Amino acid sequence: MPRLLLRLFLGSLALLAPCLAVGDAAAQMPMAWKTGPEAAAIERRIDRLLRQMTVDEKVGQLHLYGRREGFDNGEIRSGRIGNVMNFVDPAEMAAVQKAARESRLKIPLLIGLDAVHGVSTYFPLPLGQAATFNPALVEEAALWTGREARALGINWTFAPMVDMSRDPRWGRLLEGAGEDVHLSGIMAAARTRGYQAGGVAATVKHFVGYGGGEAGRDYNTAWIPAEQLHDLHLPPFRSALDAGSLSVMAAFNSVNGMPATAHKGMLTDLLRRQWGFRGLVVSDFGSIPELMAHGIARDEAEAARKALAAGVDIDMMGFVYSRHLATEVRAGRVPIAQIDEAVRRVLRVKFHAGMDTINDIDPKTAESALQSPPALDAARRAARESIILLENDGILPLDPARHRRVAVIGALARPDQERVWTDPAGVPRKPLESLDAALARLLGGGATISYQPGVTTYCGTEFADRAAAIEAASAADVIIAKLGEDCEFMGEGASRTRLTLPGVQDALLEELIGTGKPVVLVLATGRPLVLSHLKGRVAALVQTFHAGSEGRTAIAEVLTGAVNPSGKTPISFPRAVGQIPVYHDHLPTGRPETKRRFRYESIFMDEANQPLYPFGYGLSYTRFSISDLRIETPRIDPNGLLKASVLVSNTGSRDGQEVVQLYVRQPVASISRPVRQLKAFDKVMLKAGASQRVSFTVPAQALGYHDTAGRLMVEAGGFEVHAGTSSMTELKGEFSVSGSTRDGVRMRP
Repeated sequence: MPRLLLRLFLGSLALLAPCLAVGDAAAQMPMAWKTGPEAAAIERRIDRLLRQMTVDEKVGQLHLYGRREGFDNGEIRSGRIGNVMNFVDPAEMAAVQKAARESRLKIPLLIGLDAVHGVSTYFPLPLGQAATFNPALVEEAALWTGREARALGINWTFAPMVDMSRDPRWGRLLEGAGEDVHLSGIMAAARTRGYQAGGVAATVKHFVGYGGGEAGRDYNTAWIPAEQLHDLHLPPFRSALDAGSLSVMAAFNSVNGMPATAHKGMLTDLLRRQWGFRGLVVSDFGSIPELMAHGIARDEAEAARKALAAGVDIDMMGFVYSRHLATEVRAGRVPIAQIDEAVRRVLRVKFHAGMDTINDIDPKTAESALQSPPALDAARRAARESIILLENDGILPLDPARHRRVAVIGALARPDQERVWTDPAGVPRKPLESLDAALARLLGGGATISYQPGVTTYCGTEFADRAAAIEAASAADVIIAKLGEDCEFMGEGASRTRLTLPGVQDALLEELIGTGKPVVLVLATGRPLVLSHLKGRVAALVQTFHAGSEGRTAIAEVLTGAVNPSGKTPISFPRAVGQIPVYHDHLPTGRPETKRRFRYESIFMDEANQPLYPFGYGLSYTRFSISDLRIETPRIDPNGLLKASVLVSNTGSRDGQEVVQLYVRQPVASISRPVRQLKAFDKVMLKAGASQRVSFTVPAQALGYHDTAGRLMVEAGGFEVHAGTSSMTELKGEFSVSGSTRDGVRMRP
């Protein structure tokens, strides 16, 4: 068994122990596709229900309604609402469950919530989880998110988002795993397994191309060649579906001119017929009536017809299925068979997930399952490994003997000054440790910690007692500035053209630097910012992607050396916005950069080609070396396995973790291939002075590419292997593939 798969397997087993200690028995039942006689029995049950259901009851199963003022549980009892979302109050949850039980056919509800990276216990943003390069830990984070959601009565999450994007201007970059398709696929599978083991059905989203919008503008048009669609955008979806995701969400955007919500070629021909997906497809919020704005539907009824025919089973808050489908059936414009197939897929998910066997929640005890000690422990471990040390002139870790007076500046240092995902839904949270309190505890009584927010709120748009912040900073031995982006500056609908600190935070930072005292800048953002102007001007630079409930404690542990940082950049950091997109697995060019003496090269006149911080980069408090690359299979069959290994050594004085990365390149092929592609990685812990040989296994089929018809091509020829601690590694070896295949079938030479 390859090392990574073995670690995932053992990690999954390790997760079971804490799970058994918390929550009810139902929460320990993972959601998964049934097989054999169980699956056949479910289909027979669905057949019986379809024969009993009225048209209105069928349409009710295709309608997703959200919690709002005046919500009428009688609509659930009548069968006109079969799915709800954004309920979190235990008493209200019990009421909607009771209403479903009192309906004529007693069909259970899908109860959905955006449980993206936590419910009450928060883990790092998904981009931060990807920075751990630790899929077992990411799976555990999703498991606890699922368990807390399930404790409140939620059985369906609108996650994971697996959209690929190389554009940090896009605000939703934070929900994905960064720029690399291999890393994204592994994280997609890990999160899917974790959610469904925790008791909520996963929804892999947004199918497809949502992250490829022009100019990084949310909801915008995507133009994606077939080769790129199959090699970059689709693989993470396939990974999540292979891991068992029960549902898929269609994207808002249009792909090559066709809105994804009405894209039969994607939702039916590819997803269902080619890939064999059996679950349900849900629209994004209100996206079916938006087909009118896209210009492919004249009215709501036509929008409903087109979305249903394309393969969208559930209308999320668009209200066009509930308003028009029954009438369209009676008028003969929508075949009842089309309705039945959509209902079948919805019921199939409900029954395979066991939603009809789940006991109602007890409102009196539901809250006790939130922020449990095991969940908070998992959140702290995830936060620790998500923190990326980008710069360090030697000031870190902090030394209590030298850094007796520490000024903590920034509203983001306090846990109550940060928005989290489900706040609008009202999920209760307990007070957690602030960054200044954690530093005081870890540095001991000899250190004096002062705190000033500097800005009025975590949004950073206005100063708050600016003079007091500068006075505290001037009196300190070291300044810890906790700044970043939040509020309207990140997330959905938050595309930006200037990737700087929002509001007045840049001005505040300049004043802190101007004190002449060393500044340790700790960033909490939803994307990489442009940081070129800070290089050499701050003593240390620590990147987090909003590290979650235990994030401030974990940051303090890293700053004081109690934890050795091990996070790696899941996306390249641009030197300037004009450089975007900048990513590691780009294609070569006929006029590559050489010595920048020749104007007619593929370069910028005013900036370097390379990112400020490349993909896979991150510093440690110790030193690692990667050497002795061995290619154990110098010649492989196109259906065989590449086997390689490297020697990893901790040559420093501290124990630490390192992410060993293996990249592959095909220098000559029928089409131009990327300069290097990540094909394997492993995160290893080494004691100071210790060494370990790390082995990798890569299927030859993973070395291929897709042609314009979507067929996987593996071509004979020579390949390069690059191994190291980032995508800029220079350690190199070679091997060859002895033959060619198309979709796994050997081709004649």
